[in-house]
Amino acid sequence: MRVAMFGYQTWGHRTLRALIDAGHDVALVVTHPKSDHAYEKIWSDSVADLAEANGIRALLRQRPDDAELLAELKEADLDLIVANNWRTWLPPEIFEMPRHGTLNVHDSLLPAYAGFSPLIWALINGEKEVGLTAHLMDADLDAGDIVLQRSVPVGPKDTTTDLFHRTVDLIAPITTDAIELIAKGNFTPVKQDRSKASFFHKRALQDSLIDWTWPADEIERLVRAQSDPYPNAFAYHRGKQLRVVRSSVSTGLYGGTPGRIFIREGEGVVIVAGPEARRGRSHGLVIERVRTEDGTELAATEYFHTMGGYLTNRP
Repeated sequence: MRVAMFGYQTWGHRTLRALIDAGHDVALVVTHPKSDHAYEKIWSDSVADLAEANGIRALLRQRPDDAELLAELKEADLDLIVANNWRTWLPPEIFEMPRHGTLNVHDSLLPAYAGFSPLIWALINGEKEVGLTAHLMDADLDAGDIVLQRSVPVGPKDTTTDLFHRTVDLIAPITTDAIELIAKGNFTPVKQDRSKASFFHKRALQDSLIDWTWPADEIERLVRAQSDPYPNAFAYHRGKQLRVVRSSVSTGLYGGTPGRIFIREGEGVVIVAGPEARRGRSHGLVIERVRTEDGTELAATEYFHTMGGYLTNRP
C-alpha cells in the first residue's frame, strides 16, 4: 500500500519500522519536534531520523493544520494513513483523505483508556490485562471502529516499564496484520461500545504525588506505575521531595493518621495509609527504597533513621 505515517517517540518509530519492513510504499512521515516534557523524553526513538535513514520525507509539526502538509498529502495519492502516538487531533480533511481512511494504533484495549498514558492509568487501576487496538480513525479521539486488538496479562509485580516493553513488541504485528485485513477487505470493523469508554488526560508531576488516604494496595500500584524511567511516585518529608522507588503492602494492620512514618516491617518502613486508617484495620505501605532530591537512592531503613513524623503532600 501507499501510505503516510503520523507518529512520535518509540511508538511511532516501531510503526514506521514495521511499514518499511513490510514493503509498504511510505510516501511521507509527519512527526512532532523533540520535547523537554518529562513523559515525552522517555522512549524517544526518533521517527524523523528513521525516515531520513530510509530516504523518506519527514515533516515536523506540532499540529497538522497547514496548507503545505495538506498539499503534500493530496499529491501523495494515498491508500492509507497509519498513526501511532500522534499527540494532537487530526482533522477530517486529513483522516478521510486516503482511499481506506486512517488506521490508528493505540496502546490500550479500547474503548477503555482512550487518551493519554493508558498503561500507567491501567496499572494504577488494577487492570488484569493491557494491550493495543488498531482502529479506523473518526472525528472522536480513539473512538473509531476496531480492526484488531492484542492483549497481554498484567502480573502482580509488573511495572509500567514491563508493560511498555511487552506492548511495544506488539506494534509491528498488529500494524501489518491490520493493514493486510484492510487491503483484502474481508473483515467487518467492530463498533466500540461507548458505554464502556473512558478517556484519560496527560500525566503531570501532580499525578505522581502520593495521597496517603488511598488504600495501600492502590498506592503500591502507583509506585509500580511510576517506575523508572518514569517520574517516580513521591511525597514530601521535612520539606523536601522524597521519591518512592520500591514498595509493598504491609503484612500487618496499622491504625492512625495516613502518612505517619510508623514502624519497621520486613525490608522497609510502614507508612500508615487508607481512608479508614483511624480504625486500625488497614494495611500500610511498606516503603523499601527511596530516592532523595539530589538523586541518591537508599534503602528506606537507611533513610528513616527514627520512626515518627509524616510524609505529606506539600513541602
